[in-house]
Amino acid sequence: MADKVQGAWSEDVVDHFLRSQSIRARDGAAIRWFHAANSKDRAGEAARSDVHMIEADVLLRGGKGGNEDPIMAHPPETDSDNTLQEWLEEIVGTNKGIKLDFKSLEAVQPSLELLENVKHRLKRPVWINADILPGPNGNSTVVDAEGFISTVTSFFPSVTLSLGWTTGWHPDKHNKGYDWMMVKEMAQICNTLSQPVTFPVRAALVWQSMPELCWLVQQSDRYSLTIWTGKEDAYSVEDLLYLRKNIDKSRVYYDILEPQNSEFKKAIGIEY
Repeated sequence: MADKVQGAWSEDVVDHFLRSQSIRARDGAAIRWFHAANSKDRAGEAARSDVHMIEADVLLRGGKGGNEDPIMAHPPETDSDNTLQEWLEEIVGTNKGIKLDFKSLEAVQPSLELLENVKHRLKRPVWINADILPGPNGNSTVVDAEGFISTVTSFFPSVTLSLGWTTGWHPDKHNKGYDWMMVKEMAQICNTLSQPVTFPVRAALVWQSMPELCWLVQQSDRYSLTIWTGKEDAYSVEDLLYLRKNIDKSRVYYDILEPQNSEFKKAIGIEY
């Protein structure tokens, strides 16, 4: 079991913010997220907000094969007004946890070197994310699983890994969910790890993947799910409530958009 020292990067997000009295219940739905805090304006807004976790995207300037200057941007963007170094300086002065999302292996090592410089000032949850396996309807390139995990753990052996699948969603056709082959391949990759792992799962694919997702989380008490959504995705709050009934509520996080976010919080009686 990973070391869950208070303030360590391996500490559960729920445990950390419960201990600091930022949330009232041991419930992943109580955690508030700020998504895509990439530009200087967005990062500043996130730093001043009342969220618990800030998510941002890291790549090398100029895209794959770019120089060794990690910047905050999400493909197809290849430039930004914000470097990772500047972003970290903005965020380390807050009390918020962070999730850094990588779309290429090349950006990981130079980014972790910068993260190492501020480690002593980040006594709170830190997640490092990449899509390492092809998933439902996915057509984007995966980040090499072995290379990503070994690079991250060589710097930070106990940091929380966020390991996902590439996915797609199409409004005009049936969208397959996460199948048994996908979740079992992920379980096989993760069963030799010792640190906490959260699996990002697309909200619009939850309903058709319930047995598989429940099975995956049950494989280790180190595992959790993080539900996310694309801007155009269609799904119902009932899908999320069904998930909540079937998995320990402290082990599912919800980084979702409005209006479903407010509807969901209202349905479960959490003020937002």
